Amino acid sequence: MNNGINIYDKDNLPSQEEKQSISEFLYKELGGYGDPISQIHAAMDYSLGVDGKPGGFITALKENGKLVCSVVVNKTGMGGYIPENILVYIATDENQRGKGIGKKIMEKVIERAEGGIALHVEPDNPAKYLYEKLGFTNKYLEMRYQPKS
Repeated sequence: MNNGINIYDKDNLPSQEEKQSISEFLYKELGGYGDPISQIHAAMDYSLGVDGKPGGFITALKENGKLVCSVVVNKTGMGGYIPENILVYIATDENQRGKGIGKKIMEKVIERAEGGIALHVEPDNPAKYLYEKLGFTNKYLEMRYQPKS
């Protein structure tokens, strides 16, 4: 991949080098909104259909040979009552933010996804405004239960 948006899925797998580059990029650029790199790897494997998982896709945008934005979308295996896709990670290079790159890649994600897309965004995350401009709404308050280990 040189420049432009590349889309990876179970039928178009990234090289190990590209996969590692994307995961490291997401880890770095997500900062305080991210997860441990092991969880990023797990989400990417899911989106690529590893071990029979439902799949999804990964987008990676390069400009001048440098990764500037990436998104990981997983299929939920549901539809109607739960959106068919969940946007797990999106990150833009900190030096490229505010230039419309996130909007460009999100429009491609919406076009590529089959069905609805859910995502989680923290209230103080500036990306929230982009999602709202693209038509995402906040219909529910999310609650989670995590059993104690």
